[in-house]
Amino acid sequence: MVGSSMNDCLFCKIAGGTIPANIIYQDDHVVAFDDINPQAPHHKIIIPRKHIPTLNDVQAEDETLVGHMAHTASILARQLNIAEPGYRLVMNCNAGAGQTVFHIHFHLLGGRRMSWPPG
Repeated sequence: MVGSSMNDCLFCKIAGGTIPANIIYQDDHVVAFDDINPQAPHHKIIIPRKHIPTLNDVQAEDETLVGHMAHTASILARQLNIAEPGYRLVMNCNAGAGQTVFHIHFHLLGGRRMSWPPG
């Protein structure tokens, strides 16, 4: 596996409350918080509490968890009033795609017009 272990994972520490973040949603399975380097007026990070380094490491038993992450994104988009105008949900896999924290996560971006291709 690529990246950090649970013990030194930034997102595991945020989910565990040992590193502060502006948490906007949490339940038994996921945590959502503001991105510290926002790329849109609304830029939220949605992580599972379970440490999974990359999308390549998702197992069959994680399908419900990843679906819950996506459902959480849609709920947050409605709460942020970006669902109808449109939003982008992004998951990068490995360094070549821009993944910098090796704990799967969705970027929920909205509040501005998105261009394509993203770059």
